[in-house]
Amino acid sequence: MKSNRVLSFIIIGIVYAISIAIGIIIYNNLSFHFAINFLIGDVISTIIVFIFSLIFKNSSVYDPYWSVKPIVVVLGLAFTYQINIPRILALIAILLWGVRLTLNWAYTFKNLNHQDWRYIMLKEKTGMFYPVINLLGIHMFPTVVVYLCMLPVMYLFNDINNSINVFVILFFIISVLAFAIQGIADYQMHKFRKNRNSTFIRNGLWKYSRHPNYLGEIMMWFGIAGLSICSIGHSPWLFVGATVNLLMFLFVSIPMAENHQKSRKEHFDEYKAQTRMLLPIKK
Repeated sequence: MKSNRVLSFIIIGIVYAISIAIGIIIYNNLSFHFAINFLIGDVISTIIVFIFSLIFKNSSVYDPYWSVKPIVVVLGLAFTYQINIPRILALIAILLWGVRLTLNWAYTFKNLNHQDWRYIMLKEKTGMFYPVINLLGIHMFPTVVVYLCMLPVMYLFNDINNSINVFVILFFIISVLAFAIQGIADYQMHKFRKNRNSTFIRNGLWKYSRHPNYLGEIMMWFGIAGLSICSIGHSPWLFVGATVNLLMFLFVSIPMAENHQKSRKEHFDEYKAQTRMLLPIKK
């Protein structure tokens, strides 16, 4: 069953349908501040996905949560609140980003027997403590990061005085540019892996950047936060999500990916010295 790709997709779909439905029910039946309701519903949805990851002995059941959750949230907000230009721009940016990232996950998803190398590595390194790392590190930490990144959008839809201005447009353009960078970077990487003729990809956006896809992810959430903050005209603290996301990539995701490459590929240090971490600009 787990080796069948189509059946694996169906199972993942059912898992997320259950998780999303319960999260929405919880959110709609709580009477706290909307941000607290959102957090509680989000955490419980994540726990449901975590339970299924235990059932299938595969933490990668959680992988599409990163992109699926924002799509569900922004569509729910769009159908709940009156729509205006800033909200439409946020909706467009998140849908572009989320659909592209989800399709990219689907393209690379093999079946429920396949698990992200990072989870396998963490299990080997942490041993008996892996269940805790699995829940808090693999599931809950990314959920909290995306929750913080989506808070500006929640405030944008809940604030009745939001407006359109040149900065809203500027940050929307940044988010769309981020979507384009990620899409191009992923296409170039898939093409490279299909026709691999060198150790490192050294063309396109990857010619001067080791992680252009991560650059797009970072830009995306600063764009969404800036759009929302500039529209409602207050609460600059809402940049906290984009900032935490940046720090996660700088101090967790990128070092982990590069240590993995260094252990598997010769001349990685030379490649690293010649290529910038994020910006696709000649070093």
